[in-house]
Amino acid sequence: MRIAGSRVLTPDGFVGPAEVVTDGERIVAVEPVRAAPDRLLVPGFVDLQVNGFDDLDVAAADTDWDRLEDRLHATGVTTWCPTLVTAPLPDLTGRLDRIPARPSIAGVHVEGPFLGGRPGAHPTDQLLPIDLEWLAALPPKVRLVTLAPELEGAVEATRLLTRNGILVSLGHSSATIEQVRACTDAGAALVTHLFNGMPPLHHREPGLVGATLTDDRLVAGLIADLVHVHPTAIQVAFRAKPGRIALVTDAVAWRRARIGGIEITHDGEAPRLPDGTLAGSSLTMDRAVRNVVHAAGVDLAAAVAAASTTPATVLGLTDRGRLAPGCRADVVAFDADALAVVGVWASGRQVA
Repeated sequence: MRIAGSRVLTPDGFVGPAEVVTDGERIVAVEPVRAAPDRLLVPGFVDLQVNGFDDLDVAAADTDWDRLEDRLHATGVTTWCPTLVTAPLPDLTGRLDRIPARPSIAGVHVEGPFLGGRPGAHPTDQLLPIDLEWLAALPPKVRLVTLAPELEGAVEATRLLTRNGILVSLGHSSATIEQVRACTDAGAALVTHLFNGMPPLHHREPGLVGATLTDDRLVAGLIADLVHVHPTAIQVAFRAKPGRIALVTDAVAWRRARIGGIEITHDGEAPRLPDGTLAGSSLTMDRAVRNVVHAAGVDLAAAVAAASTTPATVLGLTDRGRLAPGCRADVVAFDADALAVVGVWASGRQVA
């Protein structure tokens, strides 16, 4: 198959006109052509945090996985992490068992219940001290765990999970910068939704925000729906951490009006708890890229990398998130003017 575009984003930057040449599920070449449709070709998006979408909740036993995947494909997402939020440990174990293995699923993201001083929408009565035995028994399908570095045992938990091949993300936390650095030294490599679920940057107590913005070992997840984070703060993050921002949607089943056992409502901009606390988003990854470019003034190649290359890299997925020979043929076609998705290919097969 040959997928042509007026501009194609390769690891070396935009080239074009060019075409992505595939052989089955893999890219074999990116070659120049004389003419091509007026569209941009970029790598398929990788979303590290998807609680649900529309009326489909990842935590629900009856989730229609085919329909959920179709909805994500339509927004350019070709790899994603189903995310489970705070719940009693037996419930989480049961929900993990129900998540299937699929080519698009990189692994499960367990966000809670080992959270700290900034739980956000997570029910505080279900937060728990770190349980090393439970974490050690997590199945291989778990790829990512969010925990708070101020909890007792956080460093040991980070070492344990990292040894087991599970990425540790730091979040929902009021930790000191020293506590953050201790977990980073132990192997933590990601921060769950920078600026949200943590105190703001303070010049005498820089905390998790200060550690994230200054430590190149940490990739910062960022919800760019323009509700969770102001465009100027998005600019700050991209300027402070070039190549180390991973856009996430933190999308929830906003039409189902719940995240697992948490009831939510949508106020027209974002899902919220009855008291107004933000509870995930109704963001899509293609809109996140547009917001970063149009509202925050970030370069298109950097915005796309934050939606594809960087999250793939932090997950250890060297075969996706880039349009290069040997990589999985995950391709998104954007309208050149509006940056609207006009075509999506996953593993060489057109899916939207």
